Amino acid sequence: MPSILLSRARDYETEHLFDVPPAHLPRFHVTGGVGWINDPNGFSLYRDEYHLFFQYNPYDVYWDTMHWGHVKTRDFIRWERLPCALAPDKSYDEFGCFSGSALELRDGRHLLMYTGVSKTDDGQEFQTQCLAFGDGLDYEKYENNPVIGPELLPPGGSHVHFRDPKIWQEGEKFYVVTGNLSADDNGAVLLFESDDALNWRFVNTVAASENRLGRMWECPDLFRLDGKDVLIVSPQEMSTEGMEFLYGNTTLYLIGELSEDGKLLRESEHTIDYGLDFYAPQTVLTEDGRRVMIAWMQYWNSVDVRPVDDLPFFGQMTLPRELNVRDGRLIQNPVRELESYRSQHVAYADVPLNGKTAFHDVKGRCLDLTVDIRPDDNALYKSVTVCLAEGDGYAVTVSYDPEKGTVLVDRSRGGWPENVISRREFAVRDREGAITLRFILDRYSIELFVNEGEQAATFAIFSPEYADGISFGSEGDATITVEQYTLDI
Repeated sequence: MPSILLSRARDYETEHLFDVPPAHLPRFHVTGGVGWINDPNGFSLYRDEYHLFFQYNPYDVYWDTMHWGHVKTRDFIRWERLPCALAPDKSYDEFGCFSGSALELRDGRHLLMYTGVSKTDDGQEFQTQCLAFGDGLDYEKYENNPVIGPELLPPGGSHVHFRDPKIWQEGEKFYVVTGNLSADDNGAVLLFESDDALNWRFVNTVAASENRLGRMWECPDLFRLDGKDVLIVSPQEMSTEGMEFLYGNTTLYLIGELSEDGKLLRESEHTIDYGLDFYAPQTVLTEDGRRVMIAWMQYWNSVDVRPVDDLPFFGQMTLPRELNVRDGRLIQNPVRELESYRSQHVAYADVPLNGKTAFHDVKGRCLDLTVDIRPDDNALYKSVTVCLAEGDGYAVTVSYDPEKGTVLVDRSRGGWPENVISRREFAVRDREGAITLRFILDRYSIELFVNEGEQAATFAIFSPEYADGISFGSEGDATITVEQYTLDI
């Protein structure tokens, strides 16, 4: 039986979800439909469908006491909206049902594990890990919540910054990693194990920020992929480190080997996404063995900005991405299911470029566009720029400088106010002036994949949809091949 708070949220959804005309929603990126969303939660396979939950305030377009919204899909592209799954209706989560994960149990139940936030009478905050069990639609919170509390933390671990459990099962044992702030003010990822998913014991600290890679580490995920162990986290208060790590709330991955006692022996570390709008990624293992990741497509420093005043929703998720490990890097590419929605193929091969050019049938705001750039035989060009979402003074530019070896994305004319950070520059692998840029556009977003997924960069945009022009420019002689598919979704 849903609680009063959960019933209220579901009734509000029923009344207001259709306030937003479909033409104002992204076509294939998840939104709340109404209200505010942030971190993806509970990305899981259950009864042959993929369920995704998310941090959710159904009542307003600003962050507030967190619920769990809920959608599901069979192909990662078309999503079915389901009723709100969790509301903050217990003493241990009355200040929010924070982020977490999900797992299909062998008895057929769907297990949700999340962070409950509570406060004592004197205002002291506690974050604990809690469970709920359900059938893919309705969920009951475990009667003995919380299942992991401050008594299981290592010495000095913060009970205020202890959140975002990611659960999985190996054999007969259950494991979970959580984010924590340690006694020395470092972000840390803690590993716990259980025989029944109800009674837990602390194992070890998997990895920590080491006074370098940010402070609190949020939303950890740990998985085995292509013979390596991969840890992804979302650090707060990251310090700038060249072009690899940028200031603020960001994301990173560590690749290495997990020791028998649960510590990650690092081999490489990189930013997950070099754009402005990517946070709190979470992964799922698909039925056919792929590791697929999704993230919140938003930047915490711009959440108080409302570029489009009359939209009653705020926040969206990235397109799910297939992951691989190659040469110490996490390779990311759009899920292959997207190709089933391609239509209206347009291609131009080996076009000489010097100055600006455009093709009359290369345009749009719901596209899968690939641009291969290579130098002229005689000399290396100075730069090549792809201009997207162009028209009526709007534009987003993506420029490659082969001498510096950098890609610069500028969305300052992408519908955002002037006071929002709008530029990102990052280094790419030297390929002697050759580069491949793949763009996925969906009304309010541009996702860029560089060199077959070696790097990714994600940007939310809010220019009107009629700004759909695409053009190409260069300083010096270059050759481009352009291939475009309209996405019919």
